[in-house]
Amino acid sequence: MNETREVVVVGAGPVGLMLACELRLAGVDVLVVERLAEPDRTIKAGAINVPTAQAMYRRGLLPQLRAEQDAAFARFAQFRRDGGMPPIDRGRRPAVGHFAGIMLNSDAVDFDDPEFAEVGPAAEVFLVAQQSVEAILGGRAAELGVEVRRGVEVIGLSDDGAGVTVDCGDRRVRTGWLVGCDGGRSTVRKLAGFEFPGLDPEITGHQAIVDMTGAENLRMSWNATETGIYAYGPMPGRVLTVELDGPPADRETPVTAAELQQSIRAVSGVPVVVTAVHSATRFTDNTRQVPDYRKGRVLLAGDAAHVHSPFGGQGLNLGIGDAVNLGWKLAAEVRGWAPGGLLDTYTAERHPIGAWVLDWTRAQVALMRTDIRSRALRAVAAELLASRDGATGVFKNISGVRHRYDIGGGHSLVGSVAPDIELADGTRLGEYFTGAEGILLDLVDSGDLRSRAAGWSGRVRVVTAKAAQPRELSAILVRPDGCVAWAADGGDLDGLEESLARWFGARAHT
Repeated sequence: MNETREVVVVGAGPVGLMLACELRLAGVDVLVVERLAEPDRTIKAGAINVPTAQAMYRRGLLPQLRAEQDAAFARFAQFRRDGGMPPIDRGRRPAVGHFAGIMLNSDAVDFDDPEFAEVGPAAEVFLVAQQSVEAILGGRAAELGVEVRRGVEVIGLSDDGAGVTVDCGDRRVRTGWLVGCDGGRSTVRKLAGFEFPGLDPEITGHQAIVDMTGAENLRMSWNATETGIYAYGPMPGRVLTVELDGPPADRETPVTAAELQQSIRAVSGVPVVVTAVHSATRFTDNTRQVPDYRKGRVLLAGDAAHVHSPFGGQGLNLGIGDAVNLGWKLAAEVRGWAPGGLLDTYTAERHPIGAWVLDWTRAQVALMRTDIRSRALRAVAAELLASRDGATGVFKNISGVRHRYDIGGGHSLVGSVAPDIELADGTRLGEYFTGAEGILLDLVDSGDLRSRAAGWSGRVRVVTAKAAQPRELSAILVRPDGCVAWAADGGDLDGLEESLARWFGARAHT
């Protein structure tokens, strides 16, 4: 045995790095091992949703996200200039996303809907690519002292109930817990013997950044044709194609210029010539999910636990959600204060969100089919998505503001992401999540509340402040992942201690 660690995370993509940061913030000794020698620069998701932006905002990373978005907007503006299109107003998004390639016009969305309320400054950040998220989290991991060991491949593992021995070829690592964040073809999932049921793929997709001639005849944005779907933009050279004649025969060999050129021509009908490939990937709609995200002392997060088509960039955001949900719970288990069953709530809370995303992506593939019935259904869907209610409802799903956990509790806020309450001193609730503790916000300066919460000091931080605007809410308990665990109106403290014990363990003796 070469070394011992409290937690080993396999995979140094955004999910693995986010999880490692959450663990390290709680003082856990975590090692990240990654098969690739360098970060993967292949083009992937191009945007983040509200829960992802909120998670990074709570950890003080919003300025870095803004900087990346500014750079992305500059590239977008150049692309529009090159295409002879008018400039866009940075304060107004002409579109807020798509469903099956049907664009959602921002003018049709009711942003005054209550579910968009009190998201806070995280709502301003969305156009951040997966590679940028990974770079930001890599920097954060280095600041926290996370060791990321690249060029290391896991070839075996053994869970004996007391810990996991991880075979990395030239060395073995003994760890209390192993988490596979190693993607859709997860080695950890296979070695640990997780079931992975689901549907086989039926499409071949390509996404790439290329140099090509003849591109002036491609239509911008998403386009449905007689032979499939293609998207051009919003960045220079970025192109995506979807062909619905079965999965690719080969997923392993590098994507060539000839392959991309053939696919673009087949779907768009435009005789482009691809002269250089800067980044390219194939994808399918293989749709699968493990029934349980934990098997003994081995856990899965991100694409290792669920795979689906990449439409809408849901995979990145779903994986980040897994990481922030799991991180504090696993840290509590390692530190020895986790209440019974806490770690089991990881699957209970995240599996339904993952199942929803899988259905969401399946529905999009159904609307992309080229047969006459599917095209008729697509026309109906496009009409509904142009309506106020349709656009608003779909955007609430795309943005993630509807995601919540069914954890019980009488208050309407319980299970949702905490509102980013503006406080009288100019701060906001989200700014207080700099450590690994939960936050108990006392809005009425209650000595009784502080007395009841005293036994959880070190796990829960009590913040006493007045709200900037009058409100019925008197107190709110928020878990480290931003989920509301308890809330009260009018000074009623019923259920506070039960909730503290449920999520933060037994009261410490004082």
